[in-house]
Order: sequence, then C-alpha cells, then structure tokens
Amino acid sequence: MKKILSRVRRAVDDYHMIADGDRIAVGVSGGKDSLTLLCALAGLRRFYPNKFELAAVSLDMGYPGVSFDGVKQLCESLDVEYVVRKTDIAEVVFQVRQETNPCSLCAKMRRGGVNDLAVELGCNKVALGHHNEDVLETFFLSLFYEGRLNCFSPVTYLSRRDIHVIRPMVYVPEGEIKGYARRQALPIVHNPCPMDGHSRRQDMKEFISQKTKEDKFFKTKIMHAISTGLPSWIRENAKNREGEEQ
Repeated sequence: MKKILSRVRRAVDDYHMIADGDRIAVGVSGGKDSLTLLCALAGLRRFYPNKFELAAVSLDMGYPGVSFDGVKQLCESLDVEYVVRKTDIAEVVFQVRQETNPCSLCAKMRRGGVNDLAVELGCNKVALGHHNEDVLETFFLSLFYEGRLNCFSPVTYLSRRDIHVIRPMVYVPEGEIKGYARRQALPIVHNPCPMDGHSRRQDMKEFISQKTKEDKFFKTKIMHAISTGLPSWIRENAKNREGEEQ
C-alpha cells in the first residue's frame, strides 16, 4: 500500500483533488480497483494535510446472488460510512432496452446513480477507481472508435449536481492493484455481467498488452502524451476545469 499511497497522493496534489473540509463518496463496485481506492483514501485520510471525510457507496445492479456483506465489513474496519442502493440497471440494460452495445448505457446509469447517492449523503466529491491502464484504454477507445483524441479527466466538475468527480489512482498501474488486493484478501464482489471480458475495452486491454511486450516503455510514452497533450489533463488548468458528465 505504501507505493500505491505515494502515487495516489501525487495525483491528488498534481490535480488539486482534495480540499480541506471535503466530504468524498467513494464509488465501490466491489471490484479490486474500487476497493483498493477505498483503502488508499482511508489511509490518506490519516495524514493528508487537508482534512476530509469519506463515505462509500455501492449500487446493487439487480443481479441475483450478489452480496456486499464483505464490503460492509471492510468499511466498518476502516471507519467509513457505507450505503448500498438497490437498482434495476441490469433489467433495464439487458431486458428492457436490449442494447447491442450495453456497456455505454450501463456506465451512464451507474455514474448517474452514484452521483445522485453522493449528493443525498451530502458529499461534494465522488472518487472513482480508474487506474493507469483505464486511462490508456479510454484514450485508444476514443481514438479507434470515435476518431478523436480524448480521455476522461483526473477531475471533472458536474454543474447539474454541483459535485466534482476525482480519479486519484490515475498514476497507479493495475498490476500493483492486483497485488494489493491479493495480499490483503479484499472482499471482491464477483461481477456477473454477461459482457464482462467481452467488450471493446477488453480489446484495448489486449492491444496495450501486446504493444507493451514489443516496447516496455509503450505505456509510459502514451501516458506522457496524454498528460501533456490533452487540455483536460494539463495540470495548470486542473483547478479551473469545468465539464459535464452524466
């Protein structure tokens, strides 16, 4: 966790993610990324000069047999408030709408649900567990399938809800997250989504893996291009950026 905490603090400092008095809702899907983020922010809370509060929020997508009991116990051990909201997202996406590309609609509904719950809990920020490879995958998804240079921002302001979305793990490699989750035996909630492992994002994951085998500095170079070339990633503008994300 020491190395992860160091990378998280660097991102928080670089992009001015946390101010004194913030109340931050951590979006916890139950996967390794969001659980590691929760632990990292709970650790950061102990010594970061800007004092902040944490809450954790999860959306029950409506899949049968999914339990968040282990996440609840983890939150209790970290002294973090935890709320689970039941939804019908799975039914809407796969039965009502029957989307041919369901991931986009699902992600939009999940973001909206987490943001709404954060506002209800009196939070002014939402923290999401996107890591370094998520940054790269999103960049290539936009390039290959939308024909534009784009990626989510480390910090995004949602004017309709008056909250900021922060992504403190953008510098953390996925491998470090996997190692931490395994060593700490984090209470991973199995993802029953039928699209898991069969999406365009998975294709990008495999593409990046192959390119990294050919060039060990591939990810470093692309990350440098993103952080210095995309306006939404330029650090000097981080405090003043304003965007809209549903």
